[in-house]
Amino acid sequence: MPYVSRILTGEDWMSLREIRLRALADSPDAFQASLQQSSEDPEDAWRARADQAGPTLLILDGEHPVAMGGALAYPESRTAWLWGIWTAPEARGQGLSRRVVSELVEWCRAHSLDVHLHVTDGNDPARSVYESHGFEPTGERVPLREGSPLQMQTMRLRTAS
Repeated sequence: MPYVSRILTGEDWMSLREIRLRALADSPDAFQASLQQSSEDPEDAWRARADQAGPTLLILDGEHPVAMGGALAYPESRTAWLWGIWTAPEARGQGLSRRVVSELVEWCRAHSLDVHLHVTDGNDPARSVYESHGFEPTGERVPLREGSPLQMQTMRLRTAS
């Protein structure tokens, strides 16, 4: 069965919660949020996250979510931030992260938005995916989260010349 992409709504909050908690458990240093913090979030927080300002995308294998990502784009801003890009271990190596990034970038371009993201230092597989789409470092670094020694680098999508 081929993989299917789906943009989430607040009604899909349980699917988002399932894959997001799985991602945080698998790759804790790739995300600003922690597994403990996120697992304690109430239903209304998950509904809001699934129905945010910009698309939250899942890639499904049947009914099972195997990849995710989102673009946060507030109406008053001309910049969208990609977030939460992750692929389940059993689905890696099939280009799903690239597919998530491609679909989110396409949405951002259709809305004439600049596109930025953060990548944790040392997360070379993610950086490779982003660079293959034309993202480049801005030179800005921010802490992964409060109390973490890890840093994230801001990247932006090159504009067409």
